[in-house]
Amino acid sequence: MAKLVVLSEGFAGRTHELKGDKITIGRLEDNTFQIPEPSVSSHHCEIYIRGQDIVVRDLQSTNGTFINGEPVTEAVLKPGQILRLGAVELRLEEDTAPTAVTAPAASTTAPAAPAPSPAPTSAPGAPPAPGAPPKKPLGQTSPIPRGVSLSELESGARPADLKKTGFAKKEDKTGLLFWAVFAVVGLIIIGLLVWGYLTIR
Repeated sequence: MAKLVVLSEGFAGRTHELKGDKITIGRLEDNTFQIPEPSVSSHHCEIYIRGQDIVVRDLQSTNGTFINGEPVTEAVLKPGQILRLGAVELRLEEDTAPTAVTAPAASTTAPAAPAPSPAPTSAPGAPPAPGAPPKKPLGQTSPIPRGVSLSELESGARPADLKKTGFAKKEDKTGLLFWAVFAVVGLIIIGLLVWGYLTIR
């Protein structure tokens, strides 16, 4: 709020806040702001608010009204300017109380943990990850190993056992064929020896 501060000796330090729409300044007690000094007229001037301005109007005083040394009959008084009534000087000031700055309250809420990243999903048609067992397409039939009898399948033989059984049968057939060839060759050799012996005689 704006206020008038008296600067002249004898009244120095006296202040008056500019409350209301209009105040009067003079030597008599019926003024809003009384300054009992001989050079001040009984009703020296009045101050009123016009919009955002503070206006001073001289009331036909004897010694005149001045703003920064210039005589005025009606003029705007700005903060920091000197108003002189007769021999008394006053200054217009504005209270600019510093605004307290409130520090923001410390947050007691812990920061939210980051959301876990979603597990990567394989795009359709992408090759399986290394080490992962291949998936069988739906509707595809697994072939049965050759050389496996129906009774072995019904008995619940595992694929590894079925493979071993097939290999064992193949080995038996190979052994029999070897011995048959060996016997035929032996008979041929014996026949040749007998034929040679008879021919020499």
